[in-house]
Amino acid sequence: MSAAPNKGRGEPRPDLFGEAAVPAAEAGAQSPSPAAKDHRHGHRARLRSRFMSAGADALPDYELMELLLFRAIPRRDVKPLAKQLLERFGDFPGVLAASPERLREVDGLGDAAIVELKIVQAAAQRLAQNRLRAQPDLTSFDAVIDYCRVAMRDETEELFRAFFLNRKGKLITEELLSRGTVDQVAVYPREVVKRALELSASAVILAHNHPSGDPTPSRADIAMTREIATALKTVRVELFDHVVIGHSEAISMKGQGLF
Repeated sequence: MSAAPNKGRGEPRPDLFGEAAVPAAEAGAQSPSPAAKDHRHGHRARLRSRFMSAGADALPDYELMELLLFRAIPRRDVKPLAKQLLERFGDFPGVLAASPERLREVDGLGDAAIVELKIVQAAAQRLAQNRLRAQPDLTSFDAVIDYCRVAMRDETEELFRAFFLNRKGKLITEELLSRGTVDQVAVYPREVVKRALELSASAVILAHNHPSGDPTPSRADIAMTREIATALKTVRVELFDHVVIGHSEAISMKGQGLF
């Protein structure tokens, strides 16, 4: 049972980019000197002002990462931590996509900061998903690839997604059909066909990621795709494409003539 809140202590009211009251032990720092505190707050104020006036494009990745960390870590300079995260996970999307377990391995990064990072990741996925649903015709694939990059690019295991479309090419729904290991995922053609029939779909787009970062389709990818395309054809559902997502690029198997 949790203790009742201390009524004698008013909760701080965070403003835009407000800093939550995080205990010093969780923030992982000792109380700074007055001079250090003034410098830190001046830097944070300048960075927030530059973000609001010039936009995110005016900030390098490490400064944008600092902005994310400010709220969760109010009592110390987070620039070294921001740079450490980017170096460890490769880039900004890589930090957001890293699992909580991997993020906890980084010295100085507590659960409060990890929650902030995962909230931003979830928001990015929601935005991409909404853009996907708003597309009048998904057969152009750009929105599918954008969404898959956000949702799958830096996963450490293979994920297999299916996008079910109506006869006009508009998205009915997108589903995660299977989760695999670091180098393979099991998908049964009959399951894809069954779900397409349940949704009265006219077409399907498949997508999966390669945790290695290389999107080149494997022989197993090609064989599985051909099996699924054949199975769908028997019920008059078209397989529009199978997209393979790597770290920096995506490959259309249909565009490569692989099925």
